Amino acid sequence: GGNGGVVSHACVSLGVAGAAAEPRTVVLTGIAGLLAGAFAMAAGEYVSMASQRELFEYQIGQEREELERYPAEEAEELALIYNARGVPMDEARSFAGRLIANGEEALDTLAREELGLNPEDLGSPWGAAWSSFVCFAFGALVPLAPFFARLEGSITWATAAAGVALVVVGAALSLFSGRSAVWGGLRMLLIGAVAGPRSYGLGALFARALGGRQ
Repeated sequence: GGNGGVVSHACVSLGVAGAAAEPRTVVLTGIAGLLAGAFAMAAGEYVSMASQRELFEYQIGQEREELERYPAEEAEELALIYNARGVPMDEARSFAGRLIANGEEALDTLAREELGLNPEDLGSPWGAAWSSFVCFAFGALVPLAPFFARLEGSITWATAAAGVALVVVGAALSLFSGRSAVWGGLRMLLIGAVAGPRSYGLGALFARALGGRQ
């Protein structure tokens, strides 16, 4: 979300500035884009997480039904899982049988062992939506800040701020992927360097084209 906010609004700011728009126009366009993008990201994350949660709940519901209708078969499946992990089959069957006798505990175990799900943590649609909204909004504010502050050379400041933010985001992402922080930062900077100037050029091109029609 933060990365999307930085890239999209750096491109928006440069594109509108390339059309020789006043800083006020850049700011108004940026605010409109920030709100539209943040709400769109939040809505998308909410729907995605809600759909995922509904799918997980449906799978757990199916497991509950199977447990009620075929407890012996479910106990055998659980015993086979434990046996595959090195527990002797007799012990695995004995343990699975005792576990199946406790309905809710059995369902929790089957969800974890068969489905790979934690019934207590299926994801929060509202949490995903809120975090996505905030991250996108903060990212979008980075290239807009110089225009808000009415700094001289706002385009240059916005470009520099977006570049620094992209390097930081790319380096931070490398902590989760195990890749080089330097490479992660430079890769994100390269993406921004490709998108930004093209947005500026297209803004200038459209401005000339519309001016010619008038």
